[in-house]
Amino acid sequence: MGHEPVGEAGRIFPERFEDALSSRYLAYALSTITQRALPDARDGLKPVHRRLLHAMRLLKLDPDAAFKKSARVVGDVIGKYHPHGDQSVYDALVRLAQDFAARYPLIEGQGNFGNVDGDSAAAMRYTEARLTEAARLLLADMDEDTVDFRKTYDGSEEEPVVLPGAFPNLLANGATGIAVGMATSIPPHNAAEICDAARHLIAKPDAEVRALAKFVKGPDFPTGGICVEPAASILEAYETGRGGFRLRAKWEVEDQGRGTWRIVVTEIPYLVQKARLVERIASLMEAKKLPLLADVMDESAEDVRLVLEPRARTVDPAVLMESMFRATDLEVRFPLNLNVLDPKGAPRVMSLKEVLQIWLDHRREVVVRRATRRLAQVEDRLEVLAGYIICFLNLDRVIAIIRESDEPKPELMAEFQLSERQAEAILNMRLRSLRKLEEMELRAESERLDGERAELKALLASDEQQWAKVDGEIAAVRESFGPRTPLGRRRTHFADAPADDLADRVEEALVVREPVTVVLSEKGWIRALKGHVDDLSALKHKDGDETAFAVRCETTDKLLLFATDGRVFTLDASKLPGGRGFGEPVRLQIDLDESSAPLALVKHDPARKLLIASSSGHGFVVPEAELPAIKRAGRQLVNLVEGAEVIVVTEASGDHAAVIGENRKLLVFALEEIPEMTRGKGVRLLGGKGGEVSDVTVFAAEEGLTWTDGAGRKHPVEDWKLFLGKRAQAGRLAPKGFSRAGRFAPRGQV
Repeated sequence: MGHEPVGEAGRIFPERFEDALSSRYLAYALSTITQRALPDARDGLKPVHRRLLHAMRLLKLDPDAAFKKSARVVGDVIGKYHPHGDQSVYDALVRLAQDFAARYPLIEGQGNFGNVDGDSAAAMRYTEARLTEAARLLLADMDEDTVDFRKTYDGSEEEPVVLPGAFPNLLANGATGIAVGMATSIPPHNAAEICDAARHLIAKPDAEVRALAKFVKGPDFPTGGICVEPAASILEAYETGRGGFRLRAKWEVEDQGRGTWRIVVTEIPYLVQKARLVERIASLMEAKKLPLLADVMDESAEDVRLVLEPRARTVDPAVLMESMFRATDLEVRFPLNLNVLDPKGAPRVMSLKEVLQIWLDHRREVVVRRATRRLAQVEDRLEVLAGYIICFLNLDRVIAIIRESDEPKPELMAEFQLSERQAEAILNMRLRSLRKLEEMELRAESERLDGERAELKALLASDEQQWAKVDGEIAAVRESFGPRTPLGRRRTHFADAPADDLADRVEEALVVREPVTVVLSEKGWIRALKGHVDDLSALKHKDGDETAFAVRCETTDKLLLFATDGRVFTLDASKLPGGRGFGEPVRLQIDLDESSAPLALVKHDPARKLLIASSSGHGFVVPEAELPAIKRAGRQLVNLVEGAEVIVVTEASGDHAAVIGENRKLLVFALEEIPEMTRGKGVRLLGGKGGEVSDVTVFAAEEGLTWTDGAGRKHPVEDWKLFLGKRAQAGRLAPKGFSRAGRFAPRGQV
């Protein structure tokens, strides 16, 4: 620090390393944001795209001109305006020419410019390019002083700061980019709809986004597809500048005859590479994650045609496609982040109205600057014409002065009160112009220009006329890219999101149906053994643990776990840990309270009804269809009195209920006396002192009442009709030989 001067470069100044790093990184970040990643809100272009179009304009590559090699264009761009790699510039050129990447291509390509499969373009020496009509509109009136120019990076050339932008490119073609600390993501839109919204904003400057969204219904992707984003979500995205759009492939069912069919996908989501999509589907099929799909074939030529063969003719096409949407890029979510540079060069997230207003203000400025320049040209020409007319009126004297005078200019100016501009024009006049007809033409031109000058001055003096001019030009663009034109016709359509019941059917369809035995141990460890296992005596558990519940079911089934605190939880058999090891704690699957314990585990049967009873002696019947709970916390089924817990969950299949109390009193009554509820405390089942319930069962009168011992043997209750009564009566002592545990079946059995 504090060194002597170093050469002619100046002095070395002391600076903290943190400060030097911070300032340089900030400069890099700002450069990335403004010069690389974010588009300008006025013309919707990043610098590289703007420089490409400007260079092609100077090369006169108009839509009706001959093509030129892409290498020539890229060479001009990197040599004069954009000091970066030629490949990055060529990649930008290629994207502007791809009709599956750009909704309204700004460059027309000749040669191999890649395809929707993801194949790259040919080298720049093999391809040719020229501008399209949309690009011509972006560049229109560049020579009319409509935009500012600045020096290029080496000071040898000039480049436009922004293009005049008669075409609504920002929203029409969209943009994506990642800068430092921020990003942008703008999907393509329909140009005619944007023009309609802009014209509405001109007519009603106070219009809200809600009104503009009636014109701009949503994105319009070059590859089509179906947008299933709800209208409310789309409106919120346009109001805030942030959101997203669910985009799905377009498909149809093709009848093969004799009850067979297959699905044909005709449009895939934006920016999805078809070849990679097919590979992904094939790999998922191999991994058995698409059980409803038998085969996939790519029969595409110029149009997309993906053929999906179902596993069986009984498969629902909607369920098959819903499973495809979930597992593959046949459905994508395209984000909206309207983060762009405002006219001052500052990045910010804007609403739909803000970006439209900035474009309209820019177009008005173009109209004013163009009119101002034209007015100056008209007034200069009128001044010259006035001098010409004076010359014709005094032709002989003018000729004499020119022939005889050594300095004719000042003499002409003095004698005819001419300006220097007029005298110079007269002296430069050709002899062939000195004919009678020319004078008549000059007077006619002067009259015409007088009228134009009046119109231009009126335009510059009236905001209303300026907006009318902008409106007229936008209407012309709308006509060129309207819905009746092949390019302007909307490609992406809208549909409602799938119903919830379809989502449930898909959830089940995606699971391979296999038999399993679900085992829950006393200490709460759960696992799913493959196959239906009858003998679990050899099953290993952690030390001090043993099997509490074992349910034979299939992977497509749901299980209901009842807890002593009155809650019921739903478990998906396909999502349970495998049979290797000891499984995992059931509390990782559900939010089971520490003070509560599992009471029963059953396979869910929506057609079944269950009887629920608590230790306080209350109970009720509940339809099992009402029990499944989506949340981890389950659902509260029984409202328990203080100190009580649920002790019985049994199938309510029969016509009578039998209740045994802690006092060994037995009561049998009609099942219809117990009300059916979806939640509650229930009704009293057993009366009398010490009438706390020990167990409850349901049976059919014709089959009789039985109880099951610990070994699984059933024992009949003789003369069970002696215990018949009404619900909530005290009952009679159980017969001799009845279960000493005071239970009709071992705890946990349903």
